[in-house]
Amino acid sequence: MGDIVDHEEEFLSLRLAILNNSSCCDQRNINKIKKRKRRELEFIDTWDLNESCEGKIFSLLELRESMLKIDVKKKGGVVEDGKGLHLIHSLLISALSINENSIDLAVDNLRELYQNISLKGDSVQRVAAYFADGLIARLLTRKSPFYDMIMKPPTQEEEFLAFTEFYKVSPFYQFAHFTANQAILESFEKELEYNNGLLHVIDFDISYGFQWPSLIQSLSENATTSNRISLRITGYGKTIDELRETETRLVSFAKCFRNLSFEFQGVLSRYKLSNLTKRKNETLAVNMIFHLNSLSTYSKISETLKEVHDLCPSIVTIVEQEGCKIPQTFMPRFMESLHYFAAMFDSLDDCLPIDSIKRLSIEKNHLGKEIKNMLNYDHKEGVNNNIYSSSRYEQMETWKGRMESHGFLGIPLSCKNIMQAKLLLKIRSHSNSTIQLDGGNGGFRVLEIEDPKAISLAWQDRSIVTASAWHCVL
Repeated sequence: MGDIVDHEEEFLSLRLAILNNSSCCDQRNINKIKKRKRRELEFIDTWDLNESCEGKIFSLLELRESMLKIDVKKKGGVVEDGKGLHLIHSLLISALSINENSIDLAVDNLRELYQNISLKGDSVQRVAAYFADGLIARLLTRKSPFYDMIMKPPTQEEEFLAFTEFYKVSPFYQFAHFTANQAILESFEKELEYNNGLLHVIDFDISYGFQWPSLIQSLSENATTSNRISLRITGYGKTIDELRETETRLVSFAKCFRNLSFEFQGVLSRYKLSNLTKRKNETLAVNMIFHLNSLSTYSKISETLKEVHDLCPSIVTIVEQEGCKIPQTFMPRFMESLHYFAAMFDSLDDCLPIDSIKRLSIEKNHLGKEIKNMLNYDHKEGVNNNIYSSSRYEQMETWKGRMESHGFLGIPLSCKNIMQAKLLLKIRSHSNSTIQLDGGNGGFRVLEIEDPKAISLAWQDRSIVTASAWHCVL
């Protein structure tokens, strides 16, 4: 209800602005209105805008307001398959029209979309709603207040709650974390003869520390009171508060294991690896879960890999979303994003009921946010100045070439690791799901990749995330 009230207040302001524009006849008031409109309603520079164009944008925003209040149950629920395909077709035409600056065609298709989509509909309607929002934002400049309204990010509390719920109900993050942890654990065990029971993990994105309790527990199972294991985690985070909360959470958990010594060092993301020290004989693991694709340029990716290589770690674990090779141009990025997020939204049918409040939170504050950012990270003012930064997904074969060119060689993931991933899907399966361990076309699947020997989590026939391990060779 709070979201609906917020949107109603925003559109009330919009209507009042329109009303004032039409009712003022005094020249001085007209001049004031013109200044305000120049200040608040700047659209794409290449378009010659007139009153008709502004009216169409206002109309779209009002249709969006209506969409936000739709009760799908009253409209008849899930759309038919043919209708879903029609929605996807309208999205594609809208995106192509915006890319070619054909505003009339874009607006017409977006108008039709907003009359047939809903944030509470089936998975196709829901994903189409967030893509439609991203496309409308692309029609606006950042100086428009309506751009900020559409692109408004969730609060830290909303983002944390959505991440937590997604972590609990979907195998997406657990697959990434458990697979990386098993590879790190096996690398540590191979060096037990000379590492003195010391393991140091450098985590490039600590992400609330959710990954590490399972590793702490696994290490404790191999330790004794006379042969204690020491785990040191250096975690990079966005804010001091995030790092402090993560440290409190992990230290509290580690205290339950008396045969394990635990130390956490939080580092703000802007600091480089050159400030870190490696202790004698310790097994050093570098963990990069959804990190490299979050970097804004290929030069930053290269710089990061060079810094990691200089540390000569025993293992580097990488988990990244599977995506397009060529993210620089809009239409290839749009197409790849649509395929990827359609699979992600569809997979939530396997995890939560369609009317779940938790599902709405995940879609709005986690997946939906990423969709809108993905479509607008290069938006007009330039990538480097874009506060709405976004990941740029690539395929495993691209990462393979990049890692090898920086002096890394793939470490085959063990049979134990692969079986663990398949077991995770069995444990996480729900009564309405069809789990496929390999082959087939249903539900979540684990796919094995031969070169390098890595594994992917897939939804039906679409790989959505791939885990791999590497070590230095040069």
